[in-house]
Amino acid sequence: MAAKIKKGDKVVVLAGRDKGKSGEVLQVLPKDGRAVVRGVNLVKRHTKQSPQSEGGIISKEATINLSNIAVADPKDGKATRVGFKVLDDGRKVRFAKRSGDLIDG
Repeated sequence: MAAKIKKGDKVVVLAGRDKGKSGEVLQVLPKDGRAVVRGVNLVKRHTKQSPQSEGGIISKEATINLSNIAVADPKDGKATRVGFKVLDDGRKVRFAKRSGDLIDG
């Protein structure tokens, strides 16, 4: 199955404590059905000091289930479903079902 959500997409959170927030997808984990979104699902990690990094309490993004995020419509930024179509030149592209705009054009 083709990926509906890809790295770099603008997405909106549909459920959970960050509902309504939006951010950019930093990483997608298709095997686990999860994604990491910038500024969403922040958790505090107590880290020990190492030569590379300082110790302390660090905030970082945890993964969020793909079912709880939706691609943001390029036109108005609201959540939309994703469809696929093949253009005249043979390229397969994703489009927003809400507005019909191409997501990756």
